[in-house]
Amino acid sequence: MKIYSAILGIALVAVCVRSAISEDEIRENTAKGLRLLSLEEGVEPVWKTEDEKLDLLRAHIRFFDVTEVYDASTPIAAPALFAPLVAYSPPSHQTQVNGIIANISLTNMQSYLGSLTAFNNRYYRSQTGVDATNWIVKTVGDATVKAFAHSWVQSSIIARIPGTTNGPVTILGAHMDSINLSNPTSGRAPGADDDGSGSVNLIEAFRALLAAGFRPTTPVEFHWYSAEEAGLLGSQAIAKSYKSAGTQVKAMMELDMTAYVRPGTTEVIGLMPDYVDAGLNTFLGQIITAYSRLPFVTSPKCGYACSDHASWYNQGYPTSLPFEARYGDDNPTIHSSSDTTAVNGFSWSHTLEYTKIAVAFAYELGI
Repeated sequence: MKIYSAILGIALVAVCVRSAISEDEIRENTAKGLRLLSLEEGVEPVWKTEDEKLDLLRAHIRFFDVTEVYDASTPIAAPALFAPLVAYSPPSHQTQVNGIIANISLTNMQSYLGSLTAFNNRYYRSQTGVDATNWIVKTVGDATVKAFAHSWVQSSIIARIPGTTNGPVTILGAHMDSINLSNPTSGRAPGADDDGSGSVNLIEAFRALLAAGFRPTTPVEFHWYSAEEAGLLGSQAIAKSYKSAGTQVKAMMELDMTAYVRPGTTEVIGLMPDYVDAGLNTFLGQIITAYSRLPFVTSPKCGYACSDHASWYNQGYPTSLPFEARYGDDNPTIHSSSDTTAVNGFSWSHTLEYTKIAVAFAYELGI
């Protein structure tokens, strides 16, 4: 009891010391083209121009762009304590899951990624970003797929497999946008690995599950986020909307970069240790052991605002992120015109393992 009280006290202090930014200030500064950025945990967000925002990205400084979701009542520190809705039991449906995995098509994945990388870029403020969204919606092609509109032109996408009950939802996410930091709006950004790879993992996992007649007990959702490269904008908006609506989330897993193996390194799956739930990470390790040919390792931390799972973590939901390698051994060509399938180290057999993981994660948690 003393431990929980101490944690609660820390959280209350974090709330109390926040100096509110008024709605009028947000409205006025946004009209001037300024953006409100959270650069560090526990520190108040600051206003930056769009050019300054891009300079931060070029300097490899990550941030949450909280302009759309700022709430003065929300602690500026990440949640100190999770209360997962379920105890994550070890995988127990190997026969069913392996049957679905056997029908995963690498040819499909190659075709999907060829289509995604054919767009000049998938930048969240470009028409080709909109076109990429429309392509994913059409390709997934299920009645439960819907666009989640934002104040910018590229929508996010939510594809839902309804459960037989209205229990807590299992979420699998990836970001569909891409960026060329030299010329974001019109520069070539194929984004084959970042995050075309995670996007096609989810497209094929969703297809394979539906083809098998998967009907979960609790709902399973597949998300493709807009504007991750601009400060996790899309995932923040959706995560906040779920929290505001009181939507319960059983687990959230992000797939962001799953196709690269640095030449000369051992092929592994890197489990991110930060902005994740420890129990869910343990369960994810069991999923990998049961359904993948690859071993997993604990990766070095990816750092502040490194991917969309952090948006859900900051809303108090249990999250995980299986990465393409140990952080630091990842693809060096991202955010440029060179992020293609031709890069030495891009591996179709490697990214295939993450589609298997996605299928197993959805099935084992949904049933």
